[in-house]
Amino acid sequence: MEITWKEVSYINQKNLQEALTLYHDSFPIEVREPESVFLQSLRNAETRLPNQYHFLVGFQDEMLVSLVTAHYLADVNTGFIVYLVTNPKVRSKGLGAQSLQRIEEVLQQDSIAAGYESLDAIVLETETPEMVHTEKEKDDCVKRTNFFMRNGFYKVKDFLYLQPPIHDDGVDVPLHLFIKTIGNQELPLSEVRRIVKAMYLEKYYHGNSIEKEVLNRSYNKMNVEKTSLFY
Repeated sequence: MEITWKEVSYINQKNLQEALTLYHDSFPIEVREPESVFLQSLRNAETRLPNQYHFLVGFQDEMLVSLVTAHYLADVNTGFIVYLVTNPKVRSKGLGAQSLQRIEEVLQQDSIAAGYESLDAIVLETETPEMVHTEKEKDDCVKRTNFFMRNGFYKVKDFLYLQPPIHDDGVDVPLHLFIKTIGNQELPLSEVRRIVKAMYLEKYYHGNSIEKEVLNRSYNKMNVEKTSLFY
């Protein structure tokens, strides 16, 4: 499948609404983020260099077939994939893998622009089996896990990871962390903790605008370190 990739920016939002329609159709309302989060992240991409944010859309002919969003976290030289969505109307095999490959290439460019020789790692969050309610959700969860593992990711073990509240309910969400490294080696937990801290600061503080007190509470529940998230 030949895909044409386009990047949405804060200045050029031409494909934004069509992509957000795919986003809304792909996730239940309970886990959807407000559209303002995407706009704030796009705005941050203009001001928080060498950190970056990407909103990539893929087209086959005139049809939107893929949406990928990700942050580049310069302090830890790591990419953080937030969403990878493919159009369910397109049954062509390999669309997810092509989307993953494209965002990895873009994050690699961010790493080089930040002064590194190569990207160190890519991280993403996935739901846990305890979160699913139906057989279809269970099947989708297994498929996602297998997809990421086939593409070089491993699940971080012995680490409690909490996504901070993205809604006003104040509820933390236990999720799995998946990481891919350039050398395919598993990172020590000390490095995982550094990446999580960068994720909280760039994505959830600067992107989602979650209050410091809320983030500190979630961060401390993970027992990642003795100090506060904010100094």
